[in-house]
Amino acid sequence: MSRHEDKEAAVRRLLDTPHPPVPGDLALRAAERGTRRLHRARRVRRVLWALGAVAVLAFVVWASTTHPWEVPPAETTPPLEGW
Repeated sequence: MSRHEDKEAAVRRLLDTPHPPVPGDLALRAAERGTRRLHRARRVRRVLWALGAVAVLAFVVWASTTHPWEVPPAETTPPLEGW
């Protein structure tokens, strides 16, 4: 027997056994769990967007007060020539 035939035989043995009983409220529980996960994901997404907005706002306030694009003043004076 080849490896493929071994796997096929194992699957057939599994399918020939009686199926386990399924709880009657399985679909309801799965739907409730899915709803909770969707609500949690939506909440996390909103918090991340809010944190991103706060970070952008903080950067804009910082940049408008410190002006990082301007050249800082020179630490020393340039040499004086021609006197």
